[in-house]
Amino acid sequence: MNNDKNDKPESRVDDKKRSTKNGNKNNSLLKTGIVAFISAALGVVIAFFGFTYFGGSTTSSTNLGSTSGTTQVSNTKVNTSSSMSGAYKKVSGAVVSVINLQKQQEQSSDGDISSIFGDLFGDSGSSSDNSQSGSSDSSDSNSSSSSSNSSDLEEYSEGSGVIYAKQNGKGYIVTNNHVVSGSDSIEIILEDGTKVSAKLVGTDSTTDLAVLEIPGSKVPATASFGNSSNVSPGDPVIAIGSPLGSEYATTVTQGIISATNRTVTTQDQTTGQATGEATVLQTDAAINPGNSGGPLVNAAGQIVGINSMKLASNSDGSSVEGMGFAIPSNEVVKIINELVENGKVERPSLGIRVLDLDQITDESQSSLKLPDNITKGVVVYSTTSGSVAKAAGLKKYDVIVKLGNKKITSVADLHTALYSHSVGDTVSIQYYRNGKLNTASVHLTKETSD
Repeated sequence: MNNDKNDKPESRVDDKKRSTKNGNKNNSLLKTGIVAFISAALGVVIAFFGFTYFGGSTTSSTNLGSTSGTTQVSNTKVNTSSSMSGAYKKVSGAVVSVINLQKQQEQSSDGDISSIFGDLFGDSGSSSDNSQSGSSDSSDSNSSSSSSNSSDLEEYSEGSGVIYAKQNGKGYIVTNNHVVSGSDSIEIILEDGTKVSAKLVGTDSTTDLAVLEIPGSKVPATASFGNSSNVSPGDPVIAIGSPLGSEYATTVTQGIISATNRTVTTQDQTTGQATGEATVLQTDAAINPGNSGGPLVNAAGQIVGINSMKLASNSDGSSVEGMGFAIPSNEVVKIINELVENGKVERPSLGIRVLDLDQITDESQSSLKLPDNITKGVVVYSTTSGSVAKAAGLKKYDVIVKLGNKKITSVADLHTALYSHSVGDTVSIQYYRNGKLNTASVHLTKETSD
């Protein structure tokens, strides 16, 4: 009896244990199922948004439509906005095409030897050697740009420009001097295709810059200048302009700053002779004929340079790509402010015409009686009447080898050394005459014609 009584409670205890174990097992299975379901749902959601974020389509690649061999366009939207597209929007409305209109003229057959000689800025007055200045860097073209009958004109060339100011009822445009050089009239095409006649305010062939003026009422937008001293190699930039003409107006190309403070040789537009050196920004943004005068823009939508030239081939004839050059904005602002104020840039003048020594034949060099170790320098071809060089005693066939503390080996060197000084400075010039080295002290003045 006792055993029976004792057994019953034990059986009840075992039943309760089994019941608890079964309940716990069922709960565990239920929790596992719920967790699995939630995990699967989250996986689908994450996969959907992740695939969309990285540019994928929510449409399965095997869903080709109802008919075999067909496909469909995905409705997925991709966010492609960038800082450079924003920079373009800030500037594009101010970018214009610049049309150089000229009267049709016959080619000149003038064989005057003076045409092959470079002149130092400002020898446009009468010369004791009957030389004439070939420089187009004057404000004389201001009147011709607006006085010609448009019916007698035809398009000579096209370039680009950018409106940088609207003041006192006038809009001001910066472009390259070579874009408007020789023009009888200038026409501007705005972004919307509107054509506007422009007046030439001033030009500077040395830096290849020019300023144009249009009515302020025609200005759709203006662009601002950034500090070109702040740009670094690798910085993203865009070039905006009209490559190959206004048919491709406001074309934008993107690249980077390839180099800062790059030194390039500048040339006379007529003779092709080196006239000096310019410090420019180098970029690999595509720059083509027609881009000249257009802006080089940073990511903030600021002009950091004015596109001026590109290098298409090396000296050995091999072609190159991605080597464009722009005049730094800090230099641009300095020059265009002076052009607006004076119509030109005043620089010191020697009042002479010169030629690189190594361009003279060996026979002609022997007549100069130079020491054997002098193979580089600048030969004086003529001196302008009343010039500071003539007053200092320089004569035809003198060979200049030094100006100030800078050695002179070419016309480009002489221009660069001269323009590093200001009007009113006194500078020494070393030159050879009949084999003897001489030194002259020259008080620099502005253009001799003034």
